Amino acid sequence: MSSPESAPPSRGAVAAAQQDLSDAEFAELDALLAAIPEPLEPLDAVMLDGFLCGVIVQPMLPVVDEWLPYVFDAGGHRWGEAEPSEEQRRARALVLRRHAALNRAIAEVGGFDPCVLMPDEGDDVEGAGGDPIVTAVGPWVAGFEQALHLLPALVELDDPTVAAALSRLFRFLPDDGGSKSTGQRERLQISLDDAIGELVGCVADLYELTLPLRYKVEPVRHAAPKVGRNDPCPCGSGRKYKHCHGATAVT
Repeated sequence: MSSPESAPPSRGAVAAAQQDLSDAEFAELDALLAAIPEPLEPLDAVMLDGFLCGVIVQPMLPVVDEWLPYVFDAGGHRWGEAEPSEEQRRARALVLRRHAALNRAIAEVGGFDPCVLMPDEGDDVEGAGGDPIVTAVGPWVAGFEQALHLLPALVELDDPTVAAALSRLFRFLPDDGGSKSTGQRERLQISLDDAIGELVGCVADLYELTLPLRYKVEPVRHAAPKVGRNDPCPCGSGRKYKHCHGATAVT
């Protein structure tokens, strides 16, 4: 598993609660998620990382409660009792810290260090599905795809540039049996480092493409034409607006 060794660069001091997760905290979060009892189906730490990026690049900012329950169960069902346990509070805090760190890194430096499955030296990665690229980054991309199923606004954008970026990303998902597809042949042409770089680049591109929509402010539209200060007051008093309701507005 590849995880950041330190918080990404930021403007000014970063509060402890906003710092990225350490390797030990990634492992702790993975264990907390794995311990969630059946029939709930939580994400693991790798899928979670992709899922959070899928949330961050949305064209509209989703509220936390819109996506957080789906981290702990694919169906969004409640984990535990109404009163959160210590484990639930800790898992929630770690998830939100990672979300904040990813958001900050993508926004400020245009990149991030993804949490992916890095094969150990001597591992038979060719035997693990026959494609070491998919073995390493496929679960991360699957988590990203799961976020898009939950929040489909990005996929629904009628933008060929967005569609192209998503296509570049989804080529790292496992192929559906049969002979090698075009996507698999393309994957075999690049190294794992290049695949991870492509993953990060796709997310950065999607973030930039949706940025104008994410922070778009609708203009205020007046129901009636604006009244000039020397015009008759709309109330019918016969006085100028500046000496009637206009004076009240100034006050």
